[in-house]
Amino acid sequence: MFDEVLGLPAHPLVVHFAVVLTPLLVAVAVAYALVPRWRAATGWAVVLLSLAAPAAVFAAWQSGQSLKAARFATAEGELGRRIGDHETYAVPLLLSVAGLGLVSLVLVHAARGDRFGKAGTLALSGLAVALAAVAGYYVFRSGDSGARAVWEL
Repeated sequence: MFDEVLGLPAHPLVVHFAVVLTPLLVAVAVAYALVPRWRAATGWAVVLLSLAAPAAVFAAWQSGQSLKAARFATAEGELGRRIGDHETYAVPLLLSVAGLGLVSLVLVHAARGDRFGKAGTLALSGLAVALAAVAGYYVFRSGDSGARAVWEL
């Protein structure tokens, strides 16, 4: 399922969704958490990105596993080390983006009608900002290590 798109390896194509949607989720979630007056205008984007970004990261992870199995299963030396380094960021990125997506969805729900009170919304906002920082870190490290694996041969 995650092997090829029109005869090309899916990973280089799919990964672009993850490296675009994750920073967008990070930015919009932080804005939603820190600027209450923007919530009405950004709530829809938070909801959509909270669903799309984790799905994109999952697809990138799975397509990367398929690409490695199909073309780089026996990679050794410097290339093997770079691929291994890149691969180590997949699960932390997926977990942090999924966590950010979940917390962001709960934050949108909580902020509409002040369902958890001011303290609950403030706590969720803080958690969203923290998870956004973690997701931002891992999407950068994952993208950087993938680019280095490909371009520094």
